[in-house]
Amino acid sequence: MNILFLGDLVGENSFYFLKKNLKNICRKYNISFVIVNAENVSNGYGITPKISDEIFKTGVDVISSGNHIWDQKEIIPYIAKNNNLLKPNNLSKELVGNGYFLATNNQNKKILVINLMCNLFMRKSDNLFSSIDEIMKKFKLKKNCDAIIIDLHGEAASEKQAFANYLDGKVTAVIGTHTHVPSSDLRILPNGTGYQTDTGMCGDYDSVIGGDKNKWIENFVKKPGFQKIFPAAINNTLCGVIIKVFEDTGLSSVVKQLILGDLLENKIPNEKLFL
Repeated sequence: MNILFLGDLVGENSFYFLKKNLKNICRKYNISFVIVNAENVSNGYGITPKISDEIFKTGVDVISSGNHIWDQKEIIPYIAKNNNLLKPNNLSKELVGNGYFLATNNQNKKILVINLMCNLFMRKSDNLFSSIDEIMKKFKLKKNCDAIIIDLHGEAASEKQAFANYLDGKVTAVIGTHTHVPSSDLRILPNGTGYQTDTGMCGDYDSVIGGDKNKWIENFVKKPGFQKIFPAAINNTLCGVIIKVFEDTGLSSVVKQLILGDLLENKIPNEKLFL
């Protein structure tokens, strides 16, 4: 079983580039399940019901999110009804939506997708480790699910690395999102869990974390406070990870970085690894 995880979609232009390329990627790498973080897809801030529906129509199975999930208020009734659009599980339990979802792919394999948010340099959430402990009481690889993929949305590499090592051997992969910068530490940890500190964004890299670079400079140099910054939308790049799941254990057999598009050096894995 091969799973595709794509990092933060920034702006609607990134969605159209995803739509253009997703089928070919899935065909080339025999992908049977797709996860996309899309908390910045709606003009850089949140996600709307309409865009969510369009993303699912392209073949995405689960949409994960992060600290911008509530930026578009109309998403609240939608996320209450659609279990495959996730909020971070360790946000307040009083908020609608689910932090994890057990899906079944076209091979009748059960994939548990978990969305969590870090606390260092972020809006404070419930304890990250306590939150995953509660979920892991309910699920175990090869007992009631065939793969467990975690989107860990956060700023600090130390927190992400500690969390991944805490779960090494218990989940298929822990993939970081939020910084919009692809890290070069993708690997399989000693006990079989795939890990990357940040998979990077899907968007325009001639920018500052996907936003108009001149407006970001103004924020830092000229203007006190914060002005809303909309996405750069000239160039396009998809950043993600392809995970081959070991049939017997549900752990990672192969993990490879995928970078496709403009500006960044492209990384196109050998499809023979995912036969």
